[in-house]
Order: sequence, then structure tokens, then C-alpha cells
Amino acid sequence: MDFGHYQVRSRETARYPDVGCNPIYPTLGLCGEAGEVADKVKKVLRDREGVFAPEVIDDLRLELGDVLWYVAQLASELDLSMAEIAEANLAKLASRAARNVIGGSGDRR
Repeated sequence: MDFGHYQVRSRETARYPDVGCNPIYPTLGLCGEAGEVADKVKKVLRDREGVFAPEVIDDLRLELGDVLWYVAQLASELDLSMAEIAEANLAKLASRAARNVIGGSGDRR
């Protein structure tokens, strides 16, 4: 599945206040879901000595899907194409790699 198809299909399931003019809701949802991913990974370190069992990986797959859904909704709210976002991200990373500035900090390095 490509990002454009996913973005269109996921939008059909968007049910939150003021869909189409509410970037705040998907932003908060994205933060919550990313926190759930982080919490599951934290518990792998705490409870499983860093070993990602198949059931944990499956749980993470589901949580990452939720993260993706919220990214798609936020992109749609801002009239951004997920495909263009992905392409721009790869171009940015390739540029950083070519200039040997992958490490470090700053969005526009």
C-alpha cells in the first residue's frame, strides 16, 4: 500500500470534533499513541531484559499503526500529502548523509 492510498482510506474512518479544520485533535492523539509505543518498549527493557518477544512485536505493530493513522489525519488537516512528506524526508536524510551531518541536532542542518 502506498501512502496516498493509506491517507485517503484512513480519512474515511476519522471521527473526531471538527474533522477538516482541527489539527489539534490528531496532534494530541499522535502524542498519546507515540507514548504507548514508548511505554511498551520501556517495559521490554524493564521486564524482558531487552528481548522483543513475538507478542510484543505484534503489539508494537498495532500501536505503530495507530501512530500512522494520527500522522495521516494531521497531514490531512494541514492539507499535506503523506507521500510528499515521505519523499521530502528521504531527500532531507540523503542530503544530510551526503554532507556527513546525519548526527547532531537542528531541523535544518
